[in-house]
Amino acid sequence: MPIMRLKEIRSMSSEERVKKVSELKTELSRLKTMISAGGAIENSSRIRELRKTIAQILTIEHQQKQTPETAEAKPEEEAAEKTPKTKEKQKK
Repeated sequence: MPIMRLKEIRSMSSEERVKKVSELKTELSRLKTMISAGGAIENSSRIRELRKTIAQILTIEHQQKQTPETAEAKPEEEAAEKTPKTKEKQKK
């Protein structure tokens, strides 16, 4: 079972995401320290889940930072760029 669902991550504010990443990184480092010290952990798949969740949060954070700035200009630019390129490829 995942630590957090994508809907939960997307509904969080930017500050909440940063705080959650910090908490998850702390837990991850604690688990890695336990393993390197020779200790056994109950659920070894927890490390993979933590890494995956951290990556998802950071990805969504990055996407939402880029979206407001580029959302208005990109669809028009992409549509204008794609049309001539496809016609040139068909002629060749």
